[in-house]
Amino acid sequence: MDESNREKENIQICYCGNKNVFPQILLSVLSIIRHTENPVTIRIFTMDLTDVNQAFTPISENQLNIIKEVLRRKNEKSDAVLVDAGEEYRISLVGGKNEKGFYTPYALLRLLFDKYDLPDKLIYLDTDTMCCGDIVKLWKYDIEDYEFGAVKDKEGSFWINKNYCNSGVLLMNMDRCRRTDLLGRVRDKVMNRRMFMPDQSSLNKLAKRKLYLPRAFNEQREIRPDTVIKHFCRGMKWYGPFFKLYNYKQTDRENVHNKLKIFCFDDIYEEYDRLAEQYDFAK
Repeated sequence: MDESNREKENIQICYCGNKNVFPQILLSVLSIIRHTENPVTIRIFTMDLTDVNQAFTPISENQLNIIKEVLRRKNEKSDAVLVDAGEEYRISLVGGKNEKGFYTPYALLRLLFDKYDLPDKLIYLDTDTMCCGDIVKLWKYDIEDYEFGAVKDKEGSFWINKNYCNSGVLLMNMDRCRRTDLLGRVRDKVMNRRMFMPDQSSLNKLAKRKLYLPRAFNEQREIRPDTVIKHFCRGMKWYGPFFKLYNYKQTDRENVHNKLKIFCFDDIYEEYDRLAEQYDFAK
């Protein structure tokens, strides 16, 4: 059968977050579908944690419906689903030593993926990621013999370990993760040992087999011609013997333009603005 006539595989993608990161997720989704012809299924793990912090409200049904509409305009086979992980979070992760760390509790929700009926293969994305190319290039990697695939961390591979990976983009083999109990072991470590980057460091330490992916799938600095996924993570800029930390997200357009000198997402921003006029994002 001619390749162009074959049914395109549905790419399975997971995000984790609360209502406040909806703009990041929407921008990320818009960038994904701009560059791929494959259908995409988006799962967003969220929870209501307002008893801990009034800002910790879940992604709303209205926000989910906006994402669904955007996906289906591009491909009728695409879809988006909310996963309420609040109960499992309270059972498995409340009261741990990293509960009040630098990152919000939503960053830990990916450690619960093995508790849910998810596809054997999926892509996890941090909400501060944007696609510059077709994500199917990542999806096509064979990870049958690995728990996950990841890109080496720009800073961590220098300061911590040469093979230390950034967990903002993960190509996950859920079947193997379940068989090795990777996420269960990571949860135990996160609960019992205080760490600066608890889930990322634990995933690095406890994985039995991980596939090292090219930096094109998690570009943590300047966008290059082969970049598929740009990650707007924290960075470090050196000024002689001194350095300055920065953390500009894709929603911070002024700094994306003026500080990072990135303009390739301007068409995505225009589409986002049109959607903002069409829908009430405050709901």
